[in-house]
Amino acid sequence: MPKRTPEEEKARFESLLLRERELRNDGYLHIAGVDEAGRGPLAGAVYAAAVILPDDIFIAGLDDSKKLSEKKREQLFDEICEKAISYSIAFATESEIDEINILNATHLAMNRAVDGLIVPADYCIIDGNSIKNMSTPHETMVKGDAKSASIAAASILAKVTRDRYITELAKEYPEYGFDKHKGYGTKAHTEAILKYGVLPIHRKSFLTKLIK
Repeated sequence: MPKRTPEEEKARFESLLLRERELRNDGYLHIAGVDEAGRGPLAGAVYAAAVILPDDIFIAGLDDSKKLSEKKREQLFDEICEKAISYSIAFATESEIDEINILNATHLAMNRAVDGLIVPADYCIIDGNSIKNMSTPHETMVKGDAKSASIAAASILAKVTRDRYITELAKEYPEYGFDKHKGYGTKAHTEAILKYGVLPIHRKSFLTKLIK
C-alpha cells in the first residue's frame, strides 16, 4: 500500500470520526467505542476496552488493530491512553468463558470495560452485531474497528493488553509457546496440549474435540 501523505492521513482520520460527530450533534457528549480481543484462542481470558476520544483528536495511523504491526500497536497504545478523555480495559476469565460461553463472556467483558470508565459514557458504539445487558444507550457497528476512531482505539487497547498478558503466560509455561501463537489453536499449540496436558488457563469448552 502506498504511504499516505499527511493530508490524506488527516482526511482518512476525519472519516473515522463521522459517527461520533453525528452523535455529538444529537446531544451526546461522551461517546465510547468498545471492542474486544481474544475470542478465538484456546487459552486465556477474553479482553475488552472502552475508549472516549475528544472531538478534536488526531492520531496518525490509528486503524483496526488487526491491520497494524505489533510495534505500531504498542506505539498507538501509549498515544491513545495519553489523548483519550477516558479509557477502561477489562476481561472475562477462562472459567467464565466455560460457564457462560464465549459470546456471553465477550459481552460481559465489554460491559465491564464500559462500567470501568472514570468519565462515564452517555453513548456507546460497539464493534459487532450484538450486545447483551448494556444499560448505556448504544448501537452496534459491524467491522466498526475499521469505521470508527473510537472503536479502532478500543481494539488496539484490548489487543495490546491481551498480547502482553499472554506473553507473561509464556514465561510461566515456556513449553507451550504462547509468545508465538498467543493462545490460538495452531498445530504447535495443540501438539503441546497433547504432550504436556491442559493448563488452568485453557478454555476447557474449546478443547472438547481435542481432549476426549
